Amino acid sequence: MRVLVIEDDRETALFLQKSLRESGHGADVAGDGELGLAMAREGGYDLLIVDRMLPRRDGLSVVQVLRGGGDRTPVLILSALGDVDDRVKGLRAGGDDYLTKPYAYSELLARIEALARRAVPEEQETRYVVGDLVLDRLSHKVVRGGEPIVLQPREFRLLEYLMKHAGQ
Repeated sequence: MRVLVIEDDRETALFLQKSLRESGHGADVAGDGELGLAMAREGGYDLLIVDRMLPRRDGLSVVQVLRGGGDRTPVLILSALGDVDDRVKGLRAGGDDYLTKPYAYSELLARIEALARRAVPEEQETRYVVGDLVLDRLSHKVVRGGEPIVLQPREFRLLEYLMKHAGQ
């Protein structure tokens, strides 16, 4: 899954990018709202993680512009603003989920997985099967002949590509 992290706190953004990559996802970072909006408009992302308070354009404005243009990419809003009114504003602006800081990375990852399950179009494959080899894109698990195979993130992405294009 390709994720765009729009976060102005460089340390947080780099942590998210590194952690997402270690979890088998591709991750790019934008340090402000204008750059994030431009990158999101270019497309190709499966999920956006957007901070609310950003320089040059706030996160809610980024989401509203994308939604106004018909972009349906799932959005997880991250914010230090955690009051009920703040969360409601985030969801009404077009966010699909809202997580307040500080948060546990395991919860963030679980929310990403939940958004990914909901966002998969029916025609898109979530599992690839070639012979007795099965790759599950949502759980990031690979099984061959009933035995699990442990792969590094890069190995998983390479196997996913090969299985998606099997026979070509």
